[in-house]
Amino acid sequence: MNKKTIKDIDWQGKKALVRVDFNVPLSAGHITDDARIVAALPTINYLLEHGAAVILMSHLGRPKDGQPDPKFSMKVTADHLGTLIQAPVTFVTGVTGPAVESAAKALQPGEVLVLENTRFDPRETKNDRSLAQELASLADYFVNDAFGSAHRAHASTTGVAEFLPTAAGFLMEKELEYLGSALEDPKRPFIAILGGAKVSDKIGVIEALLEKVDTILIGGGMANTFLASQGYPMGKSLVENDVLGIAAGLMEKGAAIIQLPVDLRVASTFAADAENKIVSVEDVPADWMALDIGPATIAHYANNLSGAKTVIWNGPMGVFEFPVFAQGTVAIAEMLASLRNAITIIGGGDSAAAVRQAGLEEKMSHVSTGGGASLEFLEGKELPGVAALNNRE
Repeated sequence: MNKKTIKDIDWQGKKALVRVDFNVPLSAGHITDDARIVAALPTINYLLEHGAAVILMSHLGRPKDGQPDPKFSMKVTADHLGTLIQAPVTFVTGVTGPAVESAAKALQPGEVLVLENTRFDPRETKNDRSLAQELASLADYFVNDAFGSAHRAHASTTGVAEFLPTAAGFLMEKELEYLGSALEDPKRPFIAILGGAKVSDKIGVIEALLEKVDTILIGGGMANTFLASQGYPMGKSLVENDVLGIAAGLMEKGAAIIQLPVDLRVASTFAADAENKIVSVEDVPADWMALDIGPATIAHYANNLSGAKTVIWNGPMGVFEFPVFAQGTVAIAEMLASLRNAITIIGGGDSAAAVRQAGLEEKMSHVSTGGGASLEFLEGKELPGVAALNNRE
C-alpha cells in the first residue's frame, strides 16, 4: 500500500481529525455489536500514546433528510468508547459550529472528542466544501480509518482531505493490504464464496472475480436466480427474473469456475419455524421456497475448500437469522476456520455478522468492516475515501 499511514507522522502536540466507522447496530438505544468500535481502537490508542488530541467523526444509521434524530446520536458510541480506552472521552452536540470549535480548541493531548452524527448535517452526503472546510479547521491532520465508508464521497470521508494533510489509520491499512494482496497476488487455489439475496448486487464482482479466482461457490438467495437461469424450477423462491439473462451469461462465461448448489433446504413459508425439508435442485416444490443450501452442497463446497490457500467470502448461504436455515452459513464458517495455511478474508456485512455469531471471528485471517466497500473493492473500483489519501513520497 502506497498511502501514508499514521506511523509516517509526528503526532506530538497535534490534533487528529479521525473518520471512524462507528455505524454500529442498535436495539432500543443499546449497541448490540461493538465490533466496528473495537476495530478502531488500535488507531485511536496509537494516536493518544504518541501525543495527539483525537477528534472522532462518524455517521450512525440513516437519519432522514440530514435532520438530527436522537435515536441516531453518536453519544451512545462515545459513552461506550469511554469504557474501552484509558483516556477521557467527551461528546459534543454538533458536527461543526461554535460549541464544536470551542471543544476542539480546548482538547488536550491524550484526550478524545466525539462529534455528533455527520449525517445530521445535510451537507455531509453532498460532499459540501463548506462543511469539509469547517471540519478541517478543527485539526492539523485528517486520518481516515473508516474503510466501511470509503466507497462514499462525503464531506467527512473525502472532502476534508482537500484541506488537511492525510493518513490512513491501521484498520484502513489492514483492509487494503488483505483485500489488495488477495486480488493482486493470491496464493492458489484462490476461491470466492458469494451469497446473499441478490445477483444484481454482485454482477460486477462476479465478472471481476472470474478473471482472478480458480473457483466461485454460490449460495444464498442469489443461487436461486442462477439455478433458474439454468432451467431449474424454483417454486416460490426469491428469483430476480430481470437478471436471468445476465446470470445465464455469467454461467456460460464461468462454466469451469462457478459452482452452484446441488440440493437445497426448502420451506413452506418464510418463517423461523416453517416446515422444511431437503430437496434436490431439480425437485423444488411449486409452493415452497429455498432458504438455505443443503447437506450435499455443504459437502461439495467443503471438498472444494479443503485445499484452498486464499478464500474470500461475501454473503451468507441462507437466511442465517433463522437457526434452521443458518446451517449452510455456519458450516462454511466452520470449514474456513478449520483451514490450515490459508488466508481467509470475510467481506463485511452479513458474512461478518455470521462469523461473529458462530464465535469464529478469531479463526479468520481478516474480517472486513466494510460490506459495500468490500464489494466495490473486489469489483476493482477505486474507492473515493482511499483515493483522497496522500501517497507516500
